[in-house]
Amino acid sequence: MKGISEKQFRNLCRTGAISAILVLAGILADIFIGSATGGDISSLPQTAVGRFEQFRISPFMGLYGLDLLNVINQIILIPAIFTLFIIHINLNKSGALLAFTVFLTGTILFIAGNTSLVMYDLSNKYFAATNETQRLLIAAAGEAMLAKGAHGGTGVFFGFFLPNLGTLLMSVVMLKGMVFSRIISWTGIAGNLLMLAYIVAVTFFDSAGTMAMMLAMPGGILIIVWTILYTKRLFKLKLKDIHQ
Repeated sequence: MKGISEKQFRNLCRTGAISAILVLAGILADIFIGSATGGDISSLPQTAVGRFEQFRISPFMGLYGLDLLNVINQIILIPAIFTLFIIHINLNKSGALLAFTVFLTGTILFIAGNTSLVMYDLSNKYFAATNETQRLLIAAAGEAMLAKGAHGGTGVFFGFFLPNLGTLLMSVVMLKGMVFSRIISWTGIAGNLLMLAYIVAVTFFDSAGTMAMMLAMPGGILIIVWTILYTKRLFKLKLKDIHQ
């Protein structure tokens, strides 16, 4: 890689590795919370008023149910994927650029489309409203936000699908670049393929509950393993390991 010193390269890799570690912590937190609450998205309130009530009982669970934790994880993941992009820019510029662009575009859509904080604000206004007309107007606004940002809804499809497609493409780039082992690359490919299938299933097939979980569980485990493996490699990687 031209124009970058060994120290700069090591700092880049450490930043990416730390980013990945923080994301792993977020994923494990998501798994724990999801397991504790049953992990069934069909059990989430299906109406805006139901969501408002959930916020009133537990603001944390209300925000979690509208993917705020996933948004935070997605933002934290950016430096890790950017690091993988820079590592491969001289090895497969077009592939690495495509993967990072798809990932970043999806991340922006995901963040922009998230309605958790807006719904929390509407919830507070709903319970502070002094008459039924105000509550009906706020509930209608909540329904619009829920249609836009509910987990598993078509409104958030591209925000979920594109980042996973981007990391799938990056796994393919890693396979071709040979800086990371084939095991690492294939683990990422398999995990991201399963997660893409899960996203399609929960978005477009109402009865996909059990089947979707059968995709999400191994997919999530493989992505965790992939992240651990490439993080370990990032801590050890040196500039001389990047073949020109």
